[in-house]
Amino acid sequence: MPYTTKTEAVLKRKVNGIFRGASFNWIGDGFRVSNYFPSGHNFAHRISPFLLFDYHAPYVHAPTSQSDRGVGSHPHRGFETVTLAWQGSIAHHDSAGNSGVIGPGDVQWMTAGSGILHKEYHEVGYARTGGPMHMAQIWVNLPSWAKMTAPKYQGVVDADITRVVLPDDAGFVRVIAGEFDGVKGPVQTFTPLNMFDIRLNACGRAEFAFPAGQNTGLMVIDGKVVINGETAAQALDFALFDNEGERILVEASADAHLLLLNGEPINEPVVQHGPFVMNTEQEIRQAIADFNSGKFGDMGD
Repeated sequence: MPYTTKTEAVLKRKVNGIFRGASFNWIGDGFRVSNYFPSGHNFAHRISPFLLFDYHAPYVHAPTSQSDRGVGSHPHRGFETVTLAWQGSIAHHDSAGNSGVIGPGDVQWMTAGSGILHKEYHEVGYARTGGPMHMAQIWVNLPSWAKMTAPKYQGVVDADITRVVLPDDAGFVRVIAGEFDGVKGPVQTFTPLNMFDIRLNACGRAEFAFPAGQNTGLMVIDGKVVINGETAAQALDFALFDNEGERILVEASADAHLLLLNGEPINEPVVQHGPFVMNTEQEIRQAIADFNSGKFGDMGD
């Protein structure tokens, strides 16, 4: 979009910092992840509405006859979990009777809302053959008015995610949620946010603009980039932006794969206890009581 009333310097968002994830660790026995936030980084208020980002770098899993390699039954309340797959195949089922599989390019957007039991594991066929897995999971907070909404899923296959082709053979942007260049993503969200899966060819460039005050982060999954002509970032770097200015220009110095997270902050108290994210301690105590009394349902296995 053209800018004619402000200088480029005013519009440009500066990078607040470049962060690395924690050491890789196992979630259950099937997912080897590095946590970028909240572990070790005190910028929760600067990345709202996003609560957590676990990155599963490419890792080759050996074949197994085990039918449930992954994470066993666990509860959630008060937020959403987003699982993105680039390699491998992940199955799930829950206490509401939902089940499914996501493969390369697919996204599972689960609204835990009022409470659900959930299980994630390697899809049986993939588990038998083994092979590379590459994925990420992101937790998205819900505003207070939506904390107790009914649980639901938005399962989005790769073919339903529009690729916006960038000019000059620069690459493309997959619009998972939000809007880019007039193209809207298939996922419905409770608060305004954008989630873009970006591929840039070497020397390619992409430009983004978000309202000042919205929180923005950029994960460099692979490759090397220069942000706004001044900040270099490489694979496994997470760039957190200031909230002044609007414009972000990303130029690839080598083929790059990026994940951009942007959203309007939820300016409410956050009280977290494991898989429960609410606004008050009393609501956490109620979540624990409801879980212990069986109100989250039964997995039936």
